Amino acid sequence: MSNQVSRRNFIQCGACLGTAALFLNKAYSADANALAQDKAETNVRFCLNLGTIRSYDLRLIQELEVAKKAGYSSVEIWLDRLTDYARADDPRVFNQNKLKELKKYVDGEGLKIEGAIGFASWIVDDERRRADGLEELKRQVEALATIGASCIAAPASGTNDKIPVETVAKRYRTVLELCEPYGVRPLLELWGVSQTLGKVSDCLAICAETERTDAALLLDVYHMFRGGNSFSSLALISGSATPVFHMNDYPSEPPREKMNDGHRVFPGDGRAPWSEIMRLLHKNGFNGAFSFEIFNQDYRKQYSAVDQARIGLEKMQTLYEEYAK
Repeated sequence: MSNQVSRRNFIQCGACLGTAALFLNKAYSADANALAQDKAETNVRFCLNLGTIRSYDLRLIQELEVAKKAGYSSVEIWLDRLTDYARADDPRVFNQNKLKELKKYVDGEGLKIEGAIGFASWIVDDERRRADGLEELKRQVEALATIGASCIAAPASGTNDKIPVETVAKRYRTVLELCEPYGVRPLLELWGVSQTLGKVSDCLAICAETERTDAALLLDVYHMFRGGNSFSSLALISGSATPVFHMNDYPSEPPREKMNDGHRVFPGDGRAPWSEIMRLLHKNGFNGAFSFEIFNQDYRKQYSAVDQARIGLEKMQTLYEEYAK
C-alpha cells in the first residue's frame, strides 16, 4: 500500500481540518488568556425553549408573555406554533403581515428569538421525502429570517436508521447552503436515542466532513447522557460552534436506556456533573444561550407555566454563577 497522499485528498483533509478547528478546544491557542475574561463581560443569555410550556396549550403570543413574565430575555420557538400564528390560505405559505406583526411585538417586548425547533425531514434516505423536507425547511428559514431568528434545529427527524457519517455530512452541507442566504444557522441537533445523531463523536465528524465553518451543534444535557456520551467531550468543542445549549437534568431512575424526554428534571435537581459541564463550556468560550427545555408532566401538575419557567431560569443562573469558572 502506498504511503503517498494524493493532492486531492490533501486538499480535502485541509478543508476538513479547517472546519474541525472551529470545534477544537481554544485553550490550546495563543489567545487562551482571552477565554478567562470575567463572566460579566460575556454575552451569555438565559433562554426559554417554549416546548417546556407546550403542555399548557397556549398560543404563541401567550407563550411569549409567559417567558417575559418569568424573566427571560430570549426564547426558542416551535415551528408548528409559528405556523398556527402566521397561517396563510395556503398552508405551505406564511402570512408575511403576521410575521412582521410578530417581529414588532418581540422587539417591543425586548425579547430575542434565539432560534426555532422544527422537524423537516432533511436527513432521510428517501429522495422524495428529503426533497419535500428541504422545501419545508426553506419556507421555515424564510419565515425565521423575517422575525429575526438566528438559528434552527436540524435533528434526525423522520428516521431512526443508522446513516453513514459521510452521507449525513453531504445532506447537512446541503442544509447549510440552503440556510446561508437567510442568515439562519442550522444546528445539527444531538438526539440521544438516534442511531445517527446520538453520539457527540459522530456529530463532530459530520460537521468536519461538511468542510464548512458554519457547521454547528445543538447539544442537550439529557440527550448527551441518554446517548451514552461523556461530558468530557465538551472539551473538544469551541463555544462558537455551540450557539445554543439545552439545559435540563436527569434523575437516578429509571436506567439510562429506559429514560425518555418526560424524565427530564430542573437543572441541578438530577445527577448531571454540572461542575464539569459549566467549567468546560466556559473554558472553551461559550457565549451563547443556555436554553431551558424539559417535558416533565409532573411539573405541569405542580406549577403554573410562569412558575415552571421562572424556577428553570433561577436554577440555570445559579449553576452558571457557581460553576462557570
